[in-house]
Amino acid sequence: MLKLALYGKGGIGKSTMTANLSAAFSKLGKRVIQIGCDPKADSTINLLGGKPLMPVMDYLRTHEEPPERLDQIAREGYGGVLCIETGGPTPGLGCAGRGIIATFGILADLRLFETWKPDVVLYDVLGDVVCGGFAAPIREGYADNVVIVSSGEKMALYAANNIYTAVKNFEDRSYAQVLGILLNHRNVPGETEKVSAFAQERGLSIVGEIPRSNDILRFEEEGKTVIEGDPELPISKTFLALAEKLLREGKTV
Repeated sequence: MLKLALYGKGGIGKSTMTANLSAAFSKLGKRVIQIGCDPKADSTINLLGGKPLMPVMDYLRTHEEPPERLDQIAREGYGGVLCIETGGPTPGLGCAGRGIIATFGILADLRLFETWKPDVVLYDVLGDVVCGGFAAPIREGYADNVVIVSSGEKMALYAANNIYTAVKNFEDRSYAQVLGILLNHRNVPGETEKVSAFAQERGLSIVGEIPRSNDILRFEEEGKTVIEGDPELPISKTFLALAEKLLREGKTV
């Protein structure tokens, strides 16, 4: 099983990257789970035809008992990808990261991995603050691989460095490893050079580059990934090639 966490600054395109990779893995014949670990709970929407999924935290707020069945908090999307959203607390109340911790506990009780038997699990994690619940995929053994999504923008690289440092801090405990940087182009001046220098200074590689694409935006308006929209597009083939590379290079269990 390939367990992969995509971290990055809010708004950098993590959810777009994660959903398209989930769709790509599915297209390659893999059984996939995607878990959105962001209070916005919009990670899986483009796998679900643009229809939002009730987050686990919302379920807990509106029901007296925790879920007893997986279908109460999960839904299958494009390509059979099982979609789950952690959500977060009521705005202004509580710690957002606790939604991740609570969700992971419920998924363990429901024996998600034992019953679903996925080939690939992807976690879409907010990386502005890598503490508490947001670090759970790294430190609790849920993810074995981390891909840092970044552009060449200053604040994106700042967040990327925080994520890299957090993973390094857990290195001696045999937790997740950083596979490298996924460059999501924003077409800022000298972008490739800036991200390449950042990666080289830390001994990291650039595992993939996603060019700016109107096709991504066009299909997101329809609630789709580009893989679902047209798998023959160049941008779709880029995601498929990246998925194949991650399957080859990622640490699996």
